[in-house]
Amino acid sequence: MPCHVNLLTEQGLEPAPWSGGSLAETAPLEPEGVYTITNTYNTTRVLKFDAHLDRLEDSAARAGIPLRLDRPRLRAALRQMILDAGWGDVRFRITVGRQQPDVLILSIEPFHPLPTHLLTEGARAITAPNSARPNPETKSTDWAVQRRRLQDAMPPGIYDTFLLDADGYLLEGLASNFYAIVDGTLRTAGSGVLKGISQQIVLEVAPQVLPVKLEAVHVSQIPQMQEAFLSSSSRGIVPVVEIDGVAIGDGRVGEKTKALRRAYQAWVETHLEEL
Repeated sequence: MPCHVNLLTEQGLEPAPWSGGSLAETAPLEPEGVYTITNTYNTTRVLKFDAHLDRLEDSAARAGIPLRLDRPRLRAALRQMILDAGWGDVRFRITVGRQQPDVLILSIEPFHPLPTHLLTEGARAITAPNSARPNPETKSTDWAVQRRRLQDAMPPGIYDTFLLDADGYLLEGLASNFYAIVDGTLRTAGSGVLKGISQQIVLEVAPQVLPVKLEAVHVSQIPQMQEAFLSSSSRGIVPVVEIDGVAIGDGRVGEKTKALRRAYQAWVETHLEEL
């Protein structure tokens, strides 16, 4: 089922001059700029939508793109697209092009939850040396295209690639934040990464479960990791049980990760809002 792509102009919604079967297929067709992406719940409910728009505006400012969002109008347009599509829950992307920042590109596709086995058995990942993103705090369409090379290079059975800086510190995933539990403390990079919207939730609920330190772990510490996971807006918390062929802890989803996922889900359920 193809995704729907519309332009939100001064005249209203109109079809984009390109199409594709998914958000991934249409991403390379979009103009250079900045974007944000997430999903809906119960068809038209969203989570931290204004935080997504705050980051979109921040990314535009960092990229030198003059952006002034009409948030009520944007909400209404997205809601119309979602209801007209009739798919129920959707995954959607909002893109702002550098050349026409007054025209928003709105793309939606049906939302498919993660396979249950990823949550119960955990994911396997690898690292990519010296792969830190340029301008990491800007969510740019350039990176969305560039990361395809790393995605295509992942062996079968590998779910994500974690980026390493020049000194070997684990920064983030291709489209996620990374976390590790070392010596009973939750560690995640506090700089040199995109500040994720889901990360905001993790950092809010985590102190109820264990201490938190905004400090990246080194690749040499993988054998000492007790647990690990990643987070993103569309996926929440995803356990990671292996990195570069090395089992994390006992190679099973850890109890702290399970507790954090429960706390995360409880937070989500009490903070949803209508578009």
